[in-house]
Amino acid sequence: MADLDRRSLLAAAGATAALTAPGLALAQSAPIARTAHGRVSGYRNGDILGFKGIPYGADTAETRFAAPKPPRSWRGVKACTAFGPMAPQPASGANSGYLPDRAFTTDDTSEDMLKLNVWTPGLDGKRRPVLVWIHGGGFINFSANSDLYDGTHLAAFGDAVVVSMNHRLNSFGYLYLAELGPESERGEFADSGNTGMLDLVLMLQWVRDNIAAFGGDPDCVTIWGQSGGGAKCSVLMAMPAARGLFHRVMTMSGQQVTVTPPEMATETARKILTQAGVSTPAELKRLTRDQLIAASRGVYYGPVLDGRSLTRHPFEPDATPLSADVPLIMGNTHDETRLLIGPSDPALFDLKWEDVPAKLTRAIQSYMGQMSPEAVTAWYRDKYPAYSPSEVFFAATTALRSWRAQIIQADRRAVQPGASTWVYQFDWKSPAMGGKWGAPHCADIPFYFRNTREMPTMTGGGEDTLALAETMSTALLNFARTGNPNGAGVPDWPKYDSPGRVTMQWDTVSRATPDPRGEERRLVGLIPYRQPGT
Repeated sequence: MADLDRRSLLAAAGATAALTAPGLALAQSAPIARTAHGRVSGYRNGDILGFKGIPYGADTAETRFAAPKPPRSWRGVKACTAFGPMAPQPASGANSGYLPDRAFTTDDTSEDMLKLNVWTPGLDGKRRPVLVWIHGGGFINFSANSDLYDGTHLAAFGDAVVVSMNHRLNSFGYLYLAELGPESERGEFADSGNTGMLDLVLMLQWVRDNIAAFGGDPDCVTIWGQSGGGAKCSVLMAMPAARGLFHRVMTMSGQQVTVTPPEMATETARKILTQAGVSTPAELKRLTRDQLIAASRGVYYGPVLDGRSLTRHPFEPDATPLSADVPLIMGNTHDETRLLIGPSDPALFDLKWEDVPAKLTRAIQSYMGQMSPEAVTAWYRDKYPAYSPSEVFFAATTALRSWRAQIIQADRRAVQPGASTWVYQFDWKSPAMGGKWGAPHCADIPFYFRNTREMPTMTGGGEDTLALAETMSTALLNFARTGNPNGAGVPDWPKYDSPGRVTMQWDTVSRATPDPRGEERRLVGLIPYRQPGT
């Protein structure tokens, strides 16, 4: 390590001091791996080697509103022992008390955020399955910098390599400027509507070119993500530039039937120009990071059907044929909106019957189609007479707002020749905070990562969570290795087809059940679906 530069040496010294914290074994020597752009040093945590903040792309301040570039090479050994900065983003609001306190902060943001993290059992040339995690937060917020997404336990249990990363979000990643400004300048902004997705393509190219040095198999890569991360996985399935960079997909509470039409995306861009007080994309490019964030509030951001990165919708009018041969797992939680909507209005957990229609109108008016909120309420009261008013509210909002897209995607995959698809529903109800959350959005994450004891606000932290975590993570690892979640330790899980629609129900006792919410599925099927923001 004689050629460590001064800055890296100081960082490595600080990291060595940090390794004396509880739960981390003091390393005699830091592990060093060689990437295509330079060597990196990490840390040891028991039997797992960790590397955090490895550059996979150049500072995006240099490529704002444009496709990313690879990182510059460096000399010596770069200390990679701490997360890199988050993507610039608006404040995400108050914590619900369910997600861990340190999950999502905006204290450290930068346009130089194209950094990734690796957890591996060894730098030994072994070809292990690679699980590439894409974080949630829609296309607007959050990051991979959370203990919730720590890959240590999953990598150790499965003898696998786990990767996570940060990438561009909101207006930095999805502001479509290609049809605005002088004609002579438009080529500079041709990719602006999908730069966040192009960051992920660049990251997957880094995995292809470098993961073998970390003990991973570049020909056995699974992309998986939750909420916005799952939606990004769905979009990657339809991107020609991503073809061949991954071999399995798992989406968790995150589907993306359609992307934003260029006409809508252009109207959004005009609004941002107005809010920023500028008239051309070139002027927008010269704003500071904070000025652009301030001008970017109050609109939807997401991938754009720009005719370049995306030439068709991921699952409209059918499942993209580009990834028909890529095995897919998709799942949702039983009570998604308890966390998605509940924290914004505590009264939702103690409703009276006369309150429900008005609350439904406020929460999901655009999702009810021609059905009145009174009719939706009456339907649920008839089908589920034991439900309280609040349970009806959360059941209806979950089915119409959060579950509908998964039904569409799963049904379209079911009739796609050669496609292999499995579907799950997470039913395990958390005891945290008196059980108010049920099985909400994000609830399945600590189980797949095997971090249930580390996330007591989500799981209660009890030993009873370990058996379910073992079953779920085993299914994920089976899938990552073979393209099929079945195997020892997993209940028989048939593929999803029509009309059977067999769905794995993860719970204290897990079982695969044909069409477990068939009546609700038929109800929401009566209502035309429109992807949020499109």
